[in-house]
Amino acid sequence: MTINLKGTNISITSEISNYLNKRLEGIEKFLPTENQSFIADVELAKTTNHHKAGDIFRAEINIHIAGKSFRAVSEQEDLFRAIDDMKDEVARELSSNKKKKLSLIRKGGQKIKNIIRGISPWRE
Repeated sequence: MTINLKGTNISITSEISNYLNKRLEGIEKFLPTENQSFIADVELAKTTNHHKAGDIFRAEINIHIAGKSFRAVSEQEDLFRAIDDMKDEVARELSSNKKKKLSLIRKGGQKIKNIIRGISPWRE
């Protein structure tokens, strides 16, 4: 997976970069294995528009897989918490997509089995 990392109003240190890479390793199990050309655009930013809360950190990820895009954004008071929240959100999206694909494959397989058995494939 290719990771493009961008920092806005924040300097990306090696500690932040290592933490992000460690967290993104966990989502690779949701990615298809037959094609390894994944691009993940990650933006880490510090916003100062929140007067009462102080500095708010934003973590955003866009993953592009074979014409599909998955996006997650998180805003937290701590950068590492924002990264964790962003990872969890994109993992939910990828997991949902993977389950949806498996469900469609299983439905198709069931229809084929029913045709072979002589049962009408249009029954509900």
